[in-house]
Amino acid sequence: MTRRLRWLGLSLILGTALLSTLWNGPSRADEPAAPAAAPAPAPAAPDPTTAPVKPDSTGASYAGANTSAALTGEKDPKTGKIKVTQESLTADVKDLKVGMNMLWTLITGFLVMFMQSGFALLETGLTRAKNVAHTMAMNFVIYAIGVTGFWISGFAFQFGGIGSLLTMDGPSILDKMWTVTLFGKPFDLVGYKGFFLAGPANDATVLTIFLFQMVFMDTAATIPTGALAERWKFSAFVVYGFFMSMIIYPVFAAWTWGGGWLSDLGVNFGLGNGHVDFAGSSVVHMTGAVTSLAGVIILGPRIGKFNKDGSANAIPPHSIPLAALGTLILAFGWFGFNPGSTLAATDLRIGSVATCTMLASAAGCLTSMFYMWIVFGKPDPSMACNGLLAGLVAITAPSAFVNPVGAMIIGAIAGVLVVWGVLFFERVVKVDDPVGAIAVHGVNGAWGCLSIGFFATGEYGAGWNGVATAPTGIFYGGGFGQLAAEAIGVVTNFVWVFSSALVFFWIIDKTLGMRVSALTEIQGLDIHEMGVAGYFNEDTELVQLAGEEHLSTHGPGVPKPKKVVTEQTIVGRS
Repeated sequence: MTRRLRWLGLSLILGTALLSTLWNGPSRADEPAAPAAAPAPAPAAPDPTTAPVKPDSTGASYAGANTSAALTGEKDPKTGKIKVTQESLTADVKDLKVGMNMLWTLITGFLVMFMQSGFALLETGLTRAKNVAHTMAMNFVIYAIGVTGFWISGFAFQFGGIGSLLTMDGPSILDKMWTVTLFGKPFDLVGYKGFFLAGPANDATVLTIFLFQMVFMDTAATIPTGALAERWKFSAFVVYGFFMSMIIYPVFAAWTWGGGWLSDLGVNFGLGNGHVDFAGSSVVHMTGAVTSLAGVIILGPRIGKFNKDGSANAIPPHSIPLAALGTLILAFGWFGFNPGSTLAATDLRIGSVATCTMLASAAGCLTSMFYMWIVFGKPDPSMACNGLLAGLVAITAPSAFVNPVGAMIIGAIAGVLVVWGVLFFERVVKVDDPVGAIAVHGVNGAWGCLSIGFFATGEYGAGWNGVATAPTGIFYGGGFGQLAAEAIGVVTNFVWVFSSALVFFWIIDKTLGMRVSALTEIQGLDIHEMGVAGYFNEDTELVQLAGEEHLSTHGPGVPKPKKVVTEQTIVGRS
């Protein structure tokens, strides 16, 4: 059975590569040679007031685009010199804005990608030493799986019907959306253009947004690697990675960010600006956490976590320093996560977004730490780490729409919610989440979205999701419409993600198997699953045998070398 699955996986990869090649069509070398033709006239300069109409992976057709730093201009027919005109300056200014926005999107995407190392350190630190190689492997392999799955179909399903990207003024390439009509209104479900980034999708703006959206998807896909750690089969994890990146995440992301029906709740039903999630409290964090909940239900708790009477035992983490370092790396990467979601360096709201992100993280850290200190007697550093992350998760959705005071309140509430969430899922639901991911990303992902309905000031976001006014919460006179839209989005996320993930994990458990054997779990997943230990605290058996042979031959003393090398002999040789 295992061998058949391996061959099936290899066939899938080879088939994907072949399909990708065919998708791109024949190469120029296969085309018949064209007859010689007269030189074509020079193309007209691009109109700086319009967007390009054809895909262009180089960006050369964008108004004012040039690899040179020199200003563009027109050649004076009398002097032969390049003359800068008002039109050429307009083109250069437009190109500068487009270039800055594209660069901003790429750099912040790189920051989000760097968060992968933060997750790896955090999850490894909060689990046991005998499983570190397995936990680390999941955290970096999910990146490669996520890139591949999102490239195959995830991006097309999520963004295939989004249209043009206004901050980069690219052509309207992603224009295919599957739509149904319900209650007399159009319900946009998923896109279906951009598979394999082939054909028209090979455009500068599309490729930029693919990178940015991919690293967000990968953040969601990484969350279950912590919640299901220390007993998850690596083979089952690999299959999960493809399903998450190709199906579960893209569908809900399309409904919220891809022009789907949740974003249209405002236009179609008058519920504020529709389901608003600026940077991913529901799209990214809830999706990862709800998937985790489904996974731990199927997988079951670690051996020794619960007693026969249902009480829970603490399984201490092996390295608080690793967890703390990972938390700080995540906090740093979040400055790409939230401000980067403007997709524009020219959107000066980025200053407010970054500051609110910082404030909420600090508030979450402090309230969780003080809560633990007051209630349980000690300021647990692992819970302080989760409190900081809870504040970041909660501010992710409202970061562009609230003021600094609102950000502090949102973060402070998140810090308490994460403690309650960890205790609730462990003591009431009886699920085993080694890193507290469900409470951090799930509970506070939901809270972050709902907080928009309370704290959005109405200062930013006019025109969001096609609604003329900006998102406005109850505390700023916005009524209950926005809160209702946020609640619908949260409930929809749970229903779609939990049901699809639960069915998927059940099928995997009945076929491939989700969980390692009891022997593997007790002895550690590193050697049994990965073939290598994460730490070597002692010599290997072969080294120990060599040491015993040394003792039997030379005794307890260290043998002297046949010739003692002294300072004088070294000087003599020189």
